Formats: sequence, structure tokens, C-alpha cells
Amino acid sequence: MSDSHDEDDHDARLRALEERLAKLKGKPEEAPHQESHYSQAQVAWRMVIELVAGLGIGFGIGFGLDTLFGTMPIFLIPFIFLGLAAGVKTMLRTAKELQVKQQADQAGDDEG
Repeated sequence: MSDSHDEDDHDARLRALEERLAKLKGKPEEAPHQESHYSQAQVAWRMVIELVAGLGIGFGIGFGLDTLFGTMPIFLIPFIFLGLAAGVKTMLRTAKELQVKQQADQAGDDEG
């Protein structure tokens, strides 16, 4: 008789646990916020890397030409500025892509 009582108690506890889990699953999760925050951090790093890469490439080309021709600051300075301009242009293009994507996501959310 004790086994039957323990089994009923176990089944009742199991049903209560399943109900609690169902209620918890019904609540909105925090994952989308965390994923969007992570995505924004990724985008920020991408932009920083694009800017630094532009500067680095400009510096490398300018330094290489100056070393080749023996004229140290003549090519270095303009190519650093060209690299900076290229990095900023790439950053702006990335920002525009993200803006278009965000507007498309918002339009999809408004429709649905």
C-alpha cells in the first residue's frame, strides 16, 4: 500500500513540475536581448577593425614606397590619410547596411 501512495505522490509532483515548466516556457526569454547586444558589440568591433585595417594598409603602402624611393615622409603621410578615408568609407557602408537591415526587421515586425 505504501508503494501505491509513493507512486501517486511521485506522479503528482511530476505533473506539477511539468506545469511549472510549461508556464516558464510561455514567458518571453531574455535571449533575444542578449543576442542583439552581442550583435551590436560585434558590429562595433567590425567597424573598429575596418578603420584600423584602412590605416594599416595606407601606412604599409606609404612606408613601402618611401623605403623603395628613399623619400621618407613624402608617400607615408598621404597614404595614411587615404587609408583613413578608405576605412571611414567602409565604416559608413557597414553602418548603412545595418540601417537597411534594421529597417527591414522593423518592417517585418510591424507586419507580423
